[in-house]
Amino acid sequence: MSDLLALEGKIVNMLKTVYDPEIPVNIYDLGLIYEVLVDDDKNVTITMTLTAPNCPAADFILEDVRYKVESVPGVNNVIVDLTFEPQWTKDMLSEEAKLELGFL
Repeated sequence: MSDLLALEGKIVNMLKTVYDPEIPVNIYDLGLIYEVLVDDDKNVTITMTLTAPNCPAADFILEDVRYKVESVPGVNNVIVDLTFEPQWTKDMLSEEAKLELGFL
């Protein structure tokens, strides 16, 4: 079990390298990642959202998430599930993101 937790930590660290090209904060701290599930076979399912349903960078962001998470050693398959429920709000920002974006 600790191997899966370690792998999940590596995945989260990798997600922190993915940015929305229009916002200078990574998608994890933006609160766009709702869930990271790693099964016993090291298949990864990421449930995430975007700041807006009509985000012009949606395809880029989703592909960047898939590509970077697949590059984490030990990860087998990656599924990215995009959802808009619950709808993203500024309340989902981490404290670091709020500071970076001037909301604190």
